[in-house]
Amino acid sequence: MSSLAFSPFLQAHEHEAHSVIKLATTTSTENSGLLSALLPTFEKESGYSVQVIATGTGQAIKLASQGDVDIVMTHAPAAEAKFVADGYGVQPRGLMENDFVLLGPKDDPAGAHDAKSVLEAFERIAAKPSTFISRGDNSGTHMKELEIWQQAHVKTDFAGYTSVGQGMGKTLLMANELQAYTLTDRGTFVAFKAKLDLSIRFEGGKELANPYQVMLINPTKYPELNHQGAQALSDWLVSPAAQKMINEFTVQGEQLFKATYQK
Repeated sequence: MSSLAFSPFLQAHEHEAHSVIKLATTTSTENSGLLSALLPTFEKESGYSVQVIATGTGQAIKLASQGDVDIVMTHAPAAEAKFVADGYGVQPRGLMENDFVLLGPKDDPAGAHDAKSVLEAFERIAAKPSTFISRGDNSGTHMKELEIWQQAHVKTDFAGYTSVGQGMGKTLLMANELQAYTLTDRGTFVAFKAKLDLSIRFEGGKELANPYQVMLINPTKYPELNHQGAQALSDWLVSPAAQKMINEFTVQGEQLFKATYQK
């Protein structure tokens, strides 16, 4: 039988495959509810369907490097710069930002709340020593946490340090159960706040800034990916309408992300 007999099926299958955009992103954009607020509008306007793979930034970039997704949205500047420099990522666009916060027990046994910097707050936690729960999953939050320990010249081998290899939501619940300190993005904290008996023990400062980028996959590396759909999603996310939606997204009355795209 001629292969032409199968062409309508193959064309339909190809069309179906290219109507789906695979987006690798961080758990913070998923847990906060931001993607649920944004993507239905894009899907309705564009006709594409977005399949979200929410994981740590390290894993998201690995998936993109392997050509397993069409587009990636992460929040680890050094890892993103390497992804682009290595020839896997193209058209990086600053999309939005929020910040990291240090959570801890309300009685704050390490006295982190009146530290002069987050570096000093981390030093106090290690010196106590207090219990600190680390995501330990190579996510953007985990990378930021390790960066702070390094800048504070503190080794993470003190008695209270526990690395759990979990996403942000599970890490928060574990820290809450153990009444421990942990580093989180503000968006996920606000989304989980009602379930937690923890409070912000330190916030603010340039060390805790948390910028997000959206990046395309290099078409010369993986020509078979849905580059047209990925470009459409990237263009939409930095459009004035989508940037306005990011700014207007709130949880419990709090704005979680600030749109930052500039042409």
